Amino acid sequence: MKGRFGGAATGMRTHWCGELRVEHAGEQVRLCGWVARRREHGEHLAFVDLRDRTGTVQCVVDGAADLRSEFVVRITGTVRARPEGTANPALGTGDIEVGECTVEVLATAEPPPFPVDARADDVDETTRLRYRFVDLRRDRLQRNLALRATVNSAIRRAMERLGFVEIETPMLVASTPEGSRDFVVPSRLSPGSFYALPQSPQLFKQLCMVGGLDRYYQIARCVRDEDLRADRQFEFMQLDMEASFVGQEEVLGFVSEAVAEAAEAVTGQRPAAIDRITWHDAMDRYGSDKPDVRFGRELVDLTPVFAATGFNAFKAPCVKGLRMPGGAAMTRNQLDGLTADAKRWGAKGLVWMRVEPDGSLSSPVVKFLSGDELAGVGAGLGAKPGDLCLLVADDWATACHVLGLVRLALGRPAVYEGGHRFLWVVDFPLFESVDDDGRPVPAHHPFTMPHGEDWDLLDGSGEALLRARSQAYDLTLNGWELGSGSVRIHRADLQSRIFGLLGIDEEEAARKFGFLLDAFAYGAPPHAGFAVGIDKLAAILAGEENIREVIAFPKTQSGADPLTGAPTAVDPALLAELGLRVLPR
Repeated sequence: MKGRFGGAATGMRTHWCGELRVEHAGEQVRLCGWVARRREHGEHLAFVDLRDRTGTVQCVVDGAADLRSEFVVRITGTVRARPEGTANPALGTGDIEVGECTVEVLATAEPPPFPVDARADDVDETTRLRYRFVDLRRDRLQRNLALRATVNSAIRRAMERLGFVEIETPMLVASTPEGSRDFVVPSRLSPGSFYALPQSPQLFKQLCMVGGLDRYYQIARCVRDEDLRADRQFEFMQLDMEASFVGQEEVLGFVSEAVAEAAEAVTGQRPAAIDRITWHDAMDRYGSDKPDVRFGRELVDLTPVFAATGFNAFKAPCVKGLRMPGGAAMTRNQLDGLTADAKRWGAKGLVWMRVEPDGSLSSPVVKFLSGDELAGVGAGLGAKPGDLCLLVADDWATACHVLGLVRLALGRPAVYEGGHRFLWVVDFPLFESVDDDGRPVPAHHPFTMPHGEDWDLLDGSGEALLRARSQAYDLTLNGWELGSGSVRIHRADLQSRIFGLLGIDEEEAARKFGFLLDAFAYGAPPHAGFAVGIDKLAAILAGEENIREVIAFPKTQSGADPLTGAPTAVDPALLAELGLRVLPR
């Protein structure tokens, strides 16, 4: 016997609770699960709602006085239609009940620390994580973790269809410079030496390309010692992939297919073809390299309007503006708070202008601006009565960044609203800045291939280097960065050139990347890759604002695990065996 939820019947049960329907009427069934609730019905009978991971079914039990919430039971009875007028349309099994029941208590239970049907917001998160084994019984987490499994399965189907081979890479690796702090593991056999837990399988997947495996993928566990937040945990899972004899277009196609397969498996609808935008346009129009394009309100360049201004605050390399429809209704306290936020985010200030019913602009700074400048602001932003105009004057990067944060603070919808808007961001800068010694700082890892049209810029310095683009690309969804990738450098001469620009000599290169460079010497094919954050993808598809809601056993924002008590002190004998001691702090 096999039900809708799969899996053959066992000696313990014949059906899942959530699969029973009217067509099962007359069948005798054995069900296993937890007592969700018990309601008295007359002197002896009780309605017992039995729950397993597929749903809840009502059972009519004679003599249920000893049953309590969360007892683990097996109920044997006969499926029957509910009496007329008692059906529950809100329940999948609401047209039937199980009658003539006998109950076997498999395990008793203490009263749970919080009701299983309680809203998550009504329970302290530390309590939820301390008793995660109870929290996991809630419909929300049952649904989210099943959704996550669906995402993983769909991704695997897509990658196998595209000819990729699933390959596991090591969890104990050498510490490598990947931009974040490593979690390190002391070696018992080599006292004083340490392994690192992998921040990503980056170098190993490139070695797979040198090894001729051609198309590699892995749903990989990665570990980074970074501050935790809504979209970040110490441990995370990613779809990691690499392919040989391909370029950017092929990789974008592979990843688009995988995430579309996952989204369709969850929602039933395949996303439209994924649009793309350059990094410069994303910053210029949205103030973010992971723009949320579910809503408009794009940034507008007003620099020409103030080219000859006498207002000192607008004598800046760049003036950006943003129109907030209906924003004129904001109070002065709200505007002062927004201005304080803009300063905290790095701007020198934030100028606001209300659009009055007659179309004129009112603001404390109006008296410092000419009529042409005021008209230019209104026309440039397309301002209408009742709108609010917001302006930031600074260097281009700061003006875009700060006004982009203002845009999100005032207009961003909840993650579950507005559908799923994937977006490719391409043509990232090769270098993000120049240090005090005049050396460029890489925007990604030093193996990222420069844009073919910008190789000549590598012979320059300063501003010329910062104009060089890389063949790097990000995938975003609803304003979250899902993942990053790039075409890799596989030519020794170009790699040496990049190392030289970064001030990495042969000795340092050998020390940091020796085993990869050695492998490249034996024939490295052109290759490119990408990694997609599974936690983030699953969270957005589940309509969750925090990835902890799609992870079975997450850490708190402080990095603690209330369930196990981790992190904990280590037995002194183990430290001695490893040749370690803890210094006082």
